[in-house]
Amino acid sequence: MSYYYVGSPYSRFPGGLDAAFREICLIMGGFVKARKPAYSPIAHTHPIAMASGIDPFDHAIWLPFDKPMMEGAKGLAVVTMTGWQESKGLREEIAYFRRAGKPIHYIDPDAPCLSDLAPSPLPGGGRRSLAAMETAA
Repeated sequence: MSYYYVGSPYSRFPGGLDAAFREICLIMGGFVKARKPAYSPIAHTHPIAMASGIDPFDHAIWLPFDKPMMEGAKGLAVVTMTGWQESKGLREEIAYFRRAGKPIHYIDPDAPCLSDLAPSPLPGGGRRSLAAMETAA
């Protein structure tokens, strides 16, 4: 299976953990609607942390847990939500994908759907929507 790993801020999101979870779920809904396989560690593991009493801030737990998903992903989609540049976990994910030589796309969280998306090779390249990832991949 070929999918994107979707990185986003979590602990540094100004609205808190639940707000970060809700926002990334909206973004992931765009992937689902476009039938583009994707994995978001926040969308997939926030409920697990909350229900199981696992520390959501413990990178020693979550980064190794997500490593197999990073290894299997065809690329990284960084959602440039508020706080993304300050996110320790997201910095680690970006560094992993750079070392692996996999493409990194910077995604505008305000893009209404995947058909409006375009890849951006560098953060300085501007924030883009997700749709051009389809043609770039």
